[in-house]
Amino acid sequence: MPAITVSSILELPRVPAPGLDQLPRPVRSVTTAPSGFEGEGFPVRRAFAGVDQRDLDPFIHMDQMGEVEYAPGEPKGTPWHPHRGFETVTYIIDGTFVHQDSNGGGGVITDGDTQWMTAGSGLLHIEAPPEELVVSGGLFHGVQLWVNLPAALKMTAPRYQDIRGGEVGLLASHDGGALIRVIAGEVAGHAGPGITHTPIALAHATIAPGARMALPWQKGFNALVYVLSGSGFVGAERRPIRMGQLAVLGAGDLIEVAAADQQESRSPSLEVMVLGGQPIREPIAAYGPFVMNTRAELVQAFEDFQAGRLGVIPTTKRELPTDNQPGHQVL
Repeated sequence: MPAITVSSILELPRVPAPGLDQLPRPVRSVTTAPSGFEGEGFPVRRAFAGVDQRDLDPFIHMDQMGEVEYAPGEPKGTPWHPHRGFETVTYIIDGTFVHQDSNGGGGVITDGDTQWMTAGSGLLHIEAPPEELVVSGGLFHGVQLWVNLPAALKMTAPRYQDIRGGEVGLLASHDGGALIRVIAGEVAGHAGPGITHTPIALAHATIAPGARMALPWQKGFNALVYVLSGSGFVGAERRPIRMGQLAVLGAGDLIEVAAADQQESRSPSLEVMVLGGQPIREPIAAYGPFVMNTRAELVQAFEDFQAGRLGVIPTTKRELPTDNQPGHQVL
């Protein structure tokens, strides 16, 4: 699991040690993500399945894509499809994905990169492995998160952000036992590069066996911890948690996660996504690729898609870069 690593974690800025007056957030629930398939058949774990939407707000959906070792000819992606009313965040840990959309956004993302697409008023997009990966096969692992937009921004203009792995904020836990990659929002006073319409914080942490991470967290945000690999404990009560499980936390000042002393050989550390945001608290009408506020808006989204008002599939293939640089070439 490469993502972004450092040669010496001790050289990074440290998260302050918890104060005596800071309260760890308790665990409200732990759920296990069911497995399924997305797009043209790549395996996913549905991280939010079975969780009340009120606990997830402002997030809508999250898939852990892989981890899977593809044989030659096996890598798969998604066909062209529409979105309206929210943002998609695709974070690649291992492997490579190519994105293209009808608004002109697109690029290649690989180990530690993130593509942040604001669908807003609507567009079409496609995500697929590059041709060379299809031919060779290889490891693929990532996360896709859907972030809701408030009613006032549902029809905002589409936007694409290409976030290189080297741009993320890097922190160490107070004892140096955890590497924290801040992708968006602010964690312990350190901001990530992702620009968000909805106030959120998103981070990927690697916690060494036996180490403990305590992250200060905004009181107005909800708090979720999802385990990508490994096993450990979460919350003040040290609730056991393992790969494919999501913890929903209650109110408090800190998110506490600890890695078990012993980890599997294939997962030498505890890997977690930590996320939370300011709840929007608006009605949600969602179906398939659209997330709106009312049924009438949902119907309108389908009608606009069928009428071609969400964009058209480009007739010329984008010349995407092959050197892991942002891709915004003209069609």
